[in-house]
Amino acid sequence: MMTITKPGMLTTIQDLGRNGYQKYGVITSGVMDPSASRIANILVGNQEKEATLEITLLGPVIEFSENALISICGGDLSPSIDGRTARLWRPLLVKKGSRLQFGQCKSGCRCYLAVAGGFSVRSVMGSKSTYLRAGIGGVNGRALKSGDRIPIDTPRELSTRLIQHLDRGKTNRTFVESDWSVVSSLYHTNEKDGIVHVIKGRQFNLFSIESQKLLFTEPFEVTSQSDRMGYRLKGPTLALEKPKEMISEAVDFGTIQVPSEGNPIVLLADRQTTGGYPKIGQIATVDLSLLAQTKPGDSLRFIEITHAEAEHLYLKKESNIQLLKNGVLLKCR
Repeated sequence: MMTITKPGMLTTIQDLGRNGYQKYGVITSGVMDPSASRIANILVGNQEKEATLEITLLGPVIEFSENALISICGGDLSPSIDGRTARLWRPLLVKKGSRLQFGQCKSGCRCYLAVAGGFSVRSVMGSKSTYLRAGIGGVNGRALKSGDRIPIDTPRELSTRLIQHLDRGKTNRTFVESDWSVVSSLYHTNEKDGIVHVIKGRQFNLFSIESQKLLFTEPFEVTSQSDRMGYRLKGPTLALEKPKEMISEAVDFGTIQVPSEGNPIVLLADRQTTGGYPKIGQIATVDLSLLAQTKPGDSLRFIEITHAEAEHLYLKKESNIQLLKNGVLLKCR
């Protein structure tokens, strides 16, 4: 059992999304940074699709009423356990009675807390993800608040082996961390440069030549009018060559739409199922994590790549995640 002493700015339960219902108008939702959530689950022996806590900017204070194997991945929000720094991207065995809290946001803006066994909350349409606007999923369809008690399910066999690997009974500390972590190349991105790979969108050729060039040559700033549904960007105005009425069509995580005023919107986890604005680009899946870790005031630069190049980058990253899974198994032998 975990108790939320302080909820932080926005802490919700999210998994990989509510898939298969968009044809009925139900959005996918789910984590903003799928890679960080998946890796956090791998590190504690969960299935990759298990729900994690998505913690935004100002983290919560959490008390553990039982021993728990956890991991924290994603942005660095300065986590500590009973006053001692808890390092990211590795398994942590937290002892009963310990308190986890977060401090300064050093990098990124979202981190993900996975617990071995996962959270014992009800699934809605096959997902534990919280969708705040509809009030479904997670804990009563809302962000976590002080006093919430979240039950933890029984850990899998792999999780038990990881716990045994860490719990050698030779320390009085309130938590034990592994002496190994995820290789930095798996999660380090071009965050400082804000470079994002983009495939031309379905309506790219409807934009003026100048707008097509501006998309790939000028920076865009993430504005404060941004949330889990979409990032509104400020930069050079993008315009169609001539006005055109469009029929709404499917959109995806990372779709870049351009409303009539010319400021792009990048659609994110809580995006609508369809959109009627022209789509100038589609952010490559491999860069969705970078996108999720940007915050208002950060700048993005779009670099054009082909569909084949985006696929190559995606397969390379998936191969590295598979290597991580194999590595965790070897650590438990």
